Amino acid sequence: MTQQRLKAGFGYGVVATIAMSILMLLALVSGMSPMPQPIPKVVVAHLVGSGAPKPILMALAVGLHLGYGGLFGAILARIARPVTLRKGISLGVGLWVIMQVTFLPFLDWGLFGTAITPQIAVATLVLHLVYGGVLGWSMDRDMPSTSGESPTTAD
Repeated sequence: MTQQRLKAGFGYGVVATIAMSILMLLALVSGMSPMPQPIPKVVVAHLVGSGAPKPILMALAVGLHLGYGGLFGAILARIARPVTLRKGISLGVGLWVIMQVTFLPFLDWGLFGTAITPQIAVATLVLHLVYGGVLGWSMDRDMPSTSGESPTTAD
């Protein structure tokens, strides 16, 4: 049962990552995003070099972003029973904090993106709340809880 739960968590993590990515891309395309480029793409370009062909950079960025989201979905599924909306949002906020203090400084964007604009912190928080909300709302929604609590309302 644990392996099946990990696979489900990974799948729901990927779905949640797709939801946040769609919102991120819509904001970028509409000009509403304070980010100059998608963060996963910038991270990959820093790791492999910005001279790599754009299709390769994008494929790596998408793959790593989906894998990262799926991995943390699986981790949440492993440690939380049931996965609830509150637990999903807590994970999203935790991942947001990690991003703010590790990835953004790595990109020379500063803590919380302040080297570019403080609006990056708010925009990425919204994206991570979407990730956590989708994951927490969907993961155990159709599974009966052993405690009798609804996954969308339980702590």
